[in-house]
Amino acid sequence: MEYNENPKSYYPPMHTAEHILNGTMDKLFGCGRAYSAHIEKKKSKCDYHFTRNLTEDEIKKIEEIVNSIIHADLQVKEKFISREEASTRFSLSRLPEEAGNILRVIEIGDYDECLCSGPHISSTKQIGEFKIVSTSFENNVLRIRFKINEPK
Repeated sequence: MEYNENPKSYYPPMHTAEHILNGTMDKLFGCGRAYSAHIEKKKSKCDYHFTRNLTEDEIKKIEEIVNSIIHADLQVKEKFISREEASTRFSLSRLPEEAGNILRVIEIGDYDECLCSGPHISSTKQIGEFKIVSTSFENNVLRIRFKINEPK
């Protein structure tokens, strides 16, 4: 897989890890997906609307869940659905009008699915180990900084 170092181009393993983190955060805390993210090869961050910082136990649990999904070697697939169908399954609030009437959905096994136009890997096993580097909380925003260690 080729990676373009253009800052507008996400690093596929890290971007796929972000999807798993988002699914995990929503499943554990009901906070929805990150409303803002900055994805880079070395370290990334996601911002969530939240009420507090995470505890050490919560950080460990998130890491355990994300890594269990990665190690499960789930298939990462794309499918295309109509905007109308998407409106019944996803929030379209951040979707630009120019996205058109046929939208791309990324599925990570049966664990997570979301609308996305970015690049992804084909299997979670290609991600490597997920680690939360730090968290912070300010003005009702929880920021999670994370990295992945390439698979050996």
